[in-house]
Amino acid sequence: MPKPSTETKRHAMLELAERPILRWSLLSLLIVFLAAPAAYSEVGAENGETAAKGTLLGNYLSGRVARNEHDIDTAAEYYAKALDEDPDNVVLLEQAFLLEVANGDWNRAVTLGNRLIDTDPTHRIARFLLGLNAAKEGNYDEAEKDFASARQGPIADLASTLSRAWVEQARGNTDKALSTLDGLSSASWAQFYQRYHRALIADVAGRPKVAERAYAEAFASSPGTIRVAEAYARHLAKNGKRDKAITILKTNMEAAAKHPITEGLLERIEAGETPPLVAENTNEGLAEVYYGIGDALAGEGGLDLGLVFLQFGIYMKPDLDLAYVALAEAYDNAEKYDLELRAFDQVSKDSPLWLNVQIQKAFALNGLERVDEAQATLENLIKAYPDDIRPLDALGNILRSHERYKEALPYYDKAIALIDEPQEQHWSIFYSRGVCHERLKEWPKAEKDLKQALDLKPEESLVLNYLGYTWVDQKTNLKTAMDYIRKAVKLKPDDGYYVDSLGWAYYRLGNLDAAVKQLERAVELEPNDPIINDHLGDVYWRVGRKLEAKYQWQQALELKPEEADAKKIRQKLADGLEDQPKTKAAERAKPDDAPTAQ
Repeated sequence: MPKPSTETKRHAMLELAERPILRWSLLSLLIVFLAAPAAYSEVGAENGETAAKGTLLGNYLSGRVARNEHDIDTAAEYYAKALDEDPDNVVLLEQAFLLEVANGDWNRAVTLGNRLIDTDPTHRIARFLLGLNAAKEGNYDEAEKDFASARQGPIADLASTLSRAWVEQARGNTDKALSTLDGLSSASWAQFYQRYHRALIADVAGRPKVAERAYAEAFASSPGTIRVAEAYARHLAKNGKRDKAITILKTNMEAAAKHPITEGLLERIEAGETPPLVAENTNEGLAEVYYGIGDALAGEGGLDLGLVFLQFGIYMKPDLDLAYVALAEAYDNAEKYDLELRAFDQVSKDSPLWLNVQIQKAFALNGLERVDEAQATLENLIKAYPDDIRPLDALGNILRSHERYKEALPYYDKAIALIDEPQEQHWSIFYSRGVCHERLKEWPKAEKDLKQALDLKPEESLVLNYLGYTWVDQKTNLKTAMDYIRKAVKLKPDDGYYVDSLGWAYYRLGNLDAAVKQLERAVELEPNDPIINDHLGDVYWRVGRKLEAKYQWQQALELKPEEADAKKIRQKLADGLEDQPKTKAAERAKPDDAPTAQ
C-alpha cells in the first residue's frame, strides 16, 4: 500500500544548508545521562530531609522528561531550580550547563561552565565554550589553553585543532595556524575541514594564492557542498576572477541542484558586485568551525551535540543565518515545531534563504495544528511571489495532508501552469495533483498526472507503488502494475508499505501463498500500522488460519485506524469474510511524503 498521509512533516523541503555526508565513529562529547535509580542516589538528600528531597527530585525528574522531549526551555528551568536546591551536585551542574548552552543563554552558561571546570577540568563542552568566550574577549592564551584541554576523541580533536589554528591566526602567526591544521587526521572527512579552513585562514591572512589552492582542493573533493562553493566564489570575486567564480557556482548547481545561496550569490557576482568573504576575522572563522561540525552532527542523528555546536556557531556570529536554519531543521526532526519557529524567526529578511524559511515556517505551523496560520502565511507568499511555484506547492501539500483534496487542487493547477517545460524536479507536483484527483474519484485525470510524474522520474518508488497498487485494485494493466510494485520493492526492500502493496496485489490476484509471505514481511517492517495488520488478517482468513486472522484484526483495531476502517474490521471480527474478497477502492492509496517540486 502507499504510505499513510504523514504530511505534518515537511514536503516543501529544499536543502537550505549544505551538509557534507560524513559518517563518524563518535565518542560522544556529552556525558551519558544517568538512569533513574542512579540519578536518585545522586540527587537525593540524606534521611531526614524528606521535604527538600521531594522538591529536588521532582525538579530533576521533570527536567529529565523535558530534556528527553527536547523541550529545552522547560528542561533548563527545572534543572536550574534543582541546582538551586543542591548547588554542589555535579550531575545537576553539568545538565544545567548543557541546557543553558543548547538554549543559548550565554551569560549563565559561561558562569556554569567555569564552575564545572573547577570540578571537572577535562569537561570538553565547557572547555570549548570557555575557549570561545576567551577568544571573543581577545584573550587568546586562555582560549588556546581551553581548546587544547578539550582535545579528546575524534570530533573533539577536529574542533580543537581547527579552533587552535584560528587562535594562532588571531595572534598573527599564520604559518603556525596553517601548520596546526596539518595535525588533523588523514581521514577524508577531517581533510575536508582541513582544506576548507586552510583556505579561510589564508584569506583572512591575505594569502590569496594559498587560499585559492586550498579552496580548489576542497571543492574538487566535494563540488556539491554549497558552503565551499560559496566561500570559493566569494574569494575568486574578491580577487578579480569573476568568470571563474561564476563557473564554480554553476558547477555546484549542476552537482547539487539550484539553491537560494548559490543563486543569490551568482546574481550578485554577475551584476558586478564583490560580496564579502565567508569569514573575515577570527570570530567568524570560529563560527564556521562550530556551524560546520554542528550541522553535520545534527544531520547524522547527533541531535543534542549538533544543537550545542550550532549554538556555539551562533555565539561567535549572531547573524549566521545558516546556523539558525540548521537549528530549525534539527528541531523539526525532533518535532519541536515551536523551537523551530523561534529559530526561523532569527533569519533576516534580506537573506536569500528568507522565502524558503517562510515556507518552512508554514509547515512548522501545520505541525502545531495551526493550519489557518500556515495557510495565511503561504497565501501571503503567493501574492508576493506570483511566479514562484514553491508556495503554491507547499499550500497544496498542507491541504492534501488534511485530506482537503478539493481545496488543494487549484494550488497544484496554478503551480503546474507556471511550468513552461516539465523537468525531472517537477515530478512530485504532478504526483501530488494525481493523488488529489484519485482521492476525488477522478481516475482519468489522476492516471494522467501519475504517468506524467513517472515519465519525469521513472525510478521514483512512490509513483511506481501508487500507480501499480491502484491498477491492481482496479484489476487493470495487471502485468505492468505488478512490474511497478515489484520495482518499488526492489528499490526500497525494507519499506513495509511497499511490501504490503506487493502482498495485497498477490491477494487481489488470488496468489494467497505469495500474499501471506509478503504481508507477514510487511507486518515485521511496520508492526504498528493498522491496515497492514488488517491485510494480513484478511489473507490468513482466506488460507484457513482463522484464529490468526482474528488476532491480526484485533491487533489492527487496537492500533486505532480511521473510523471507516475500524468499522470494517469490527464487522470482520464479528462475521469473518465473505466467500470471495470484495473489490476495495484504493483505500490505502493515500498521499505520501513526497518532496516538493523545486
